[in-house]
Amino acid sequence: MKKLLFSLVAVLFTLSAMADEGMWLLPYLQKMNIKDMKQKGLKLSAEDIYSVNESSLKDAIVIFGGGCTGEIVSEKGLIFTNHHCGYSSIQQLSSVEHDYLKNGFWAASHEEELPVPGLSVRFVRSIEDVTEQILGNVPSTAMGEERQKLIAENQKALTEAKQKDLAEGQTFSTVAFFGGNQYFGFVYEIYRDVRLVGTPPSSIGKFGGDTDNWMWPRHTGDFSIFRVYADKDNKPAAYSKDNVPYKAERHLEISLNGYQEGDFAMVMGFPGSTTRYMTSYEIDQMLQVSNPQRIFIRGERQEIIWEAMEASDEIRIKYASKYAGSSNYWKNSIGMSRGIQKLGVKAQKEAQEQAFQQWADKNTLPEEGYQDALPKMKAAIEKITPAQGTMQYLQEALLNGVELISAAGRSNLTSFYKDYDVDLDRKVAKRMFQIVKENMKPEDLPSIYRGVIDPLYGGSTDDYVDWLYDNSMYTSPEKLALATEESLKSDPAARARASVIEVYRKAYAEYAKYSYEVSDAHRLYVAGLMKMDPAKAWYSDANFTIRLTYGQVLPYDPADAVTYNYFTTLEGVIAKEDNTNPLEFTVEPRLKELYAAKDYGRYADADGKLHVGFLANLDITGGNSGSPMLDGYGRLIGLAFDGNWEAMSGDVAFEPELQRCIGVDIRYVLWVVDKFAGCQHIMDELTIVGGAKAKKAKNKKK
Repeated sequence: MKKLLFSLVAVLFTLSAMADEGMWLLPYLQKMNIKDMKQKGLKLSAEDIYSVNESSLKDAIVIFGGGCTGEIVSEKGLIFTNHHCGYSSIQQLSSVEHDYLKNGFWAASHEEELPVPGLSVRFVRSIEDVTEQILGNVPSTAMGEERQKLIAENQKALTEAKQKDLAEGQTFSTVAFFGGNQYFGFVYEIYRDVRLVGTPPSSIGKFGGDTDNWMWPRHTGDFSIFRVYADKDNKPAAYSKDNVPYKAERHLEISLNGYQEGDFAMVMGFPGSTTRYMTSYEIDQMLQVSNPQRIFIRGERQEIIWEAMEASDEIRIKYASKYAGSSNYWKNSIGMSRGIQKLGVKAQKEAQEQAFQQWADKNTLPEEGYQDALPKMKAAIEKITPAQGTMQYLQEALLNGVELISAAGRSNLTSFYKDYDVDLDRKVAKRMFQIVKENMKPEDLPSIYRGVIDPLYGGSTDDYVDWLYDNSMYTSPEKLALATEESLKSDPAARARASVIEVYRKAYAEYAKYSYEVSDAHRLYVAGLMKMDPAKAWYSDANFTIRLTYGQVLPYDPADAVTYNYFTTLEGVIAKEDNTNPLEFTVEPRLKELYAAKDYGRYADADGKLHVGFLANLDITGGNSGSPMLDGYGRLIGLAFDGNWEAMSGDVAFEPELQRCIGVDIRYVLWVVDKFAGCQHIMDELTIVGGAKAKKAKNKKK
């Protein structure tokens, strides 16, 4: 086993990196990427980007909340991220009286900045290869549950040992890379006092809504501004009025110089999940089961919620974040299936698998496991797919789709009712119970169908749902306050949930039985691919750890005789105004006034126009939202917020001719903050370089 570990690491160090494709690990930049990056236009050293002992760009990048990236842009802990990353926080702070989603919010001072309960940011303080500690005593013949148990024990022991030496507020965790062939340990420092500083109205920050989501040309000012607070010693602390703005050891400079086609660009952030080593068998499962089910169930639910949001400001505020979170992955699934089919991704995978099998049969021994990796994967996917389908249907439609059933499984409902509308949930529940009955096999249905709905309500799911909502104590906080522990156990919503959970657990047990086989096959397949082609630049799938991707600012050709420019302008915002679709294409009067006067200040491009969005062929995915788009000097030129529709298969297979990262131009961000919102106090915090009124850079090494 040790020989295999060291050979895989050696492979990483002998590669020449590709441009464009790749989510690269920071500790390997010097050995893998820096030469190519400099040829493309990077002016920094690898040490400037990631240093073990000195302050570097890495120290300005944070995990924002539970699934996004942010960047520190001032010495006082100011954070830029996407509007959609801050959306749930903005919604949480909003009400009909203080509609920050619709109208925006700008704090005039530190005292006016709004604390966001539950919001945190995490800094990466150190990264180390811990493969030997995790896998060193694991026999190469260990498989399945035995292997995972040994790894889990090693992870627990290493984490406990490391945690003893960490300061309060710091945490250590180990993460698997390359299908479990390599492990890294990360030390994070978590700051839990984060406050909203400013956000544009949704007509800017979410301009285009679901219609434009994943699309280009794009005209969304997708940004929001927060601040990290610390105690008097600059250490993490729970919210307190005595806390002070975090003193950043590193913050990003902001460039007004813009970009030209072909210019170097890079993104550093926390991509969430990719499956670039997915096999053709897993693609079949995605296209035939998981994506179609998700698209259908969420589409049905979202249609009901959207209609209610259009009719009521109260419901719009309550359900804005829920709807956005659901619809984002719904549309992603539509685009993913479309892209995989249109671009022939399965055929590409099959060709790779054929080459792999020929190599394994000819060059490896049976006991190494490579020869059986793909046959085992095929068999495991066939066995696991029915259970996955059942679990997904129950999760999407009932456990998550019906809020009343979700509430019956929660121990703390303090914040639940703030964003809950019982009449809307009742309407959603009727559709969800109906489609479960119509689309799941009768033998897989929860017992509530056979035991209650069929005999007592003649099979009418609508009648059952009306009874459920008329009699459950979970429908309002007032009813819940009168309930006893015993009455809640027998509550209709609790009984409905129990019947769903019973089937879900049965399906999960079947799923878990074969998941080890999938993991073993995947690990061996990834290791074998790297061994088969040691000259290729391999990188690990995204797993929400800090990565760097680099490439160039470029246009693309989405179809025959069609070319998309690499930037959009404010003119496009004005042109897209649609008063018949006020939730997506409203243009603020103030913005129109500034446009009419061409009052762009120092934020206009050399072409005289105000750029809004731009493209670069960077390798990003979910989790990268809010990541800084940087020029060759490491200066902020934009915020990454989306991928493009034509390359939605990118999480499975990178498409170099089509795949683009969509970012909001930092000059548009600053123009909104300065000219639209008039927040000079925010502008004064920033380190701005280039343009007519450049400031001197202030960043210092530790």
